[in-house]
Amino acid sequence: MSEAPSSEAPSSEAPSSEVASAAVESGDDPGSENPLETEAEIAADYLEELLDIADLDGDIDTFIEGDRAHVSIVSESQVLVGSNGEILDALQELTRLAVMTETGDRSRLMLDIAGYRDRRRAELLTLAADAIAEVKSSSDRVPLPPMNPFERKIVHDAVAAAGLTSESEGQEPRRHVVVLPA
Repeated sequence: MSEAPSSEAPSSEAPSSEVASAAVESGDDPGSENPLETEAEIAADYLEELLDIADLDGDIDTFIEGDRAHVSIVSESQVLVGSNGEILDALQELTRLAVMTETGDRSRLMLDIAGYRDRRRAELLTLAADAIAEVKSSSDRVPLPPMNPFERKIVHDAVAAAGLTSESEGQEPRRHVVVLPA
């Protein structure tokens, strides 16, 4: 009669699946990546496929800034930006959903196409500076045009840096910033 193999693992070592699972849970896996880098890679792959399907040219750059992954489509074409960045905003949400589907985690990824967000940031800082100057000279509230949350954040930050306060008023899509006197 032959002896049956032991089903018990030697006590000095855990089964390899338990070791791998413990390493992943503790973050000690040397092959694990920064979750933001993973987000950026998933987003870049998704957008690369989108560009191929749409037969559009563009290079994709990724970087991490603070607690957010950034992906940029470098292109001369504005077709994926749309009027007032509306297509860009929609693509950003679709890309975030693609990342969330892959990772299971909510994404705060920022997408830029053809430098639109950088140009828009400069415009908003100029708009904020003008509103700040008007509030300081007149002591009146200054309402600004409707903006999306990304744009309102830029204005709120500029107003706070100038030592004034601001608040958002209204309902989407007409939500806007009001710069308040000191």
